Amino acid sequence: MDIDMRFMDLLPTVSKHLGDILTHAIEYAPDHEALVIYDTQAPLTRLLVDGYRKYLPPESFLDFAQTTPEDILERFKSLRRGDLVVLVQSSNFRLSEFRIRIELFKYGLKTIEHIHLGRISESQFSTYINSLAYDPAYYRPRGKELKRRIDACHTIVVECPGTVLMYETPFETAKLNIGDYTGMQNIGGTYPIGEVFSEPQDLAKVNGSIKIFAFAGKDHLIREYEPFTAVINAGILSAPDAPQDFQEILTMIEEDSPVIVREFGLGLNRAMGKGRLVNDLTAFERMCGMHMSLGAKHSIYKKPGMSRKEGRYHVDIFLDLERILIDDEVIYKEGNFVV
Repeated sequence: MDIDMRFMDLLPTVSKHLGDILTHAIEYAPDHEALVIYDTQAPLTRLLVDGYRKYLPPESFLDFAQTTPEDILERFKSLRRGDLVVLVQSSNFRLSEFRIRIELFKYGLKTIEHIHLGRISESQFSTYINSLAYDPAYYRPRGKELKRRIDACHTIVVECPGTVLMYETPFETAKLNIGDYTGMQNIGGTYPIGEVFSEPQDLAKVNGSIKIFAFAGKDHLIREYEPFTAVINAGILSAPDAPQDFQEILTMIEEDSPVIVREFGLGLNRAMGKGRLVNDLTAFERMCGMHMSLGAKHSIYKKPGMSRKEGRYHVDIFLDLERILIDDEVIYKEGNFVV
């Protein structure tokens, strides 16, 4: 598998970051087996696979196009608990009726997943690669402290240029995505990482306004816009002066439900943010700052009258953020979390 020579200078950085993930997050040991399932469609996919080759033996690598779903499942079954599976995907692998992540966790296998790499433009390769850097001394204490404060809070204030949003409600138990799997049954997930997320216990106790600088369009690609204002009244968002692309998203959501504001997501990944974009939503929602979800769908938190299976839309929006205060204490300012 040949890497495009234009990107060879990125390979040392890719290799270092992937090595840190293997060592410090996944805690992979050479006495365990590894299986890397990959495709060759996108240049960034090929670059990451070559980065993994520095650490994992040649027999670990399996081209998705050269095998079958049944053969892949048999390979999963041949691995022991604690072995590692890495998925490097230009889009998103499908195994007929099988959901790969569920199969991996069912067998007790550690996982690292890179998805939708084909969505990331060449000008964004360095940003994506930098987002893979894993520093446990940065992510772990900040993530845990933010979770502690969210879990205990009574009010949260979010300030953007010229706007203020008030959450006058406690929050659901926050979830962490910081590369610390201590005590967890399932080890691993989708990379890059760096997120603490929750949602208000009372969705109607969210009022005020925000500024939005990015969101995913109907093609699922993130784009940056001149920041525009959205108003939230009793947990329902409207944005009459938003660009046409955003109006189309709101119309789409409204066909299913009111435009409910649900997820409260704090991203810790300093490689990404305003002016440092990657097109893939799954990666960019880790960007340093705050994002929200719009629509009734949320697979983690259950609310009365909202089925986790029936809601159709979960659309992330990214805030042009200035400050966040939790119970009157500043936890974010000047582009960084200060906890």
